[in-house]
Amino acid sequence: MSRESDDITRVADSLLQIEIELRRIDAWESEPPPADALQSTKPFAVDTLEFTQWLQFVFVRRMKVMIESGHSLPEVSGMAPMAEEHFRGRSESGHGLIRELEEMDRLLSGQS
Repeated sequence: MSRESDDITRVADSLLQIEIELRRIDAWESEPPPADALQSTKPFAVDTLEFTQWLQFVFVRRMKVMIESGHSLPEVSGMAPMAEEHFRGRSESGHGLIRELEEMDRLLSGQS
């Protein structure tokens, strides 16, 4: 297996772990938000979506398409700090999700 395909496999595995954590904290939604909410141009769609919605309906969905179609993956990622901010002061713990996002940030940024 080439280094590139090994990296893609690790990213795909990390995406699965992110989905698992979203489901574990009961943040995985069965219905997508309205189409106009997905059209935001702001980072993480902060003006139209909850962070967990952005993860599910924008990030995870786009990354799956990129992997399946063989497109280049992003080379920079900084989702874990946004997740930390999202969960600050909330009753549900996002520690597992933050940990998985730290791993994705590391993988996409090319840090072994």
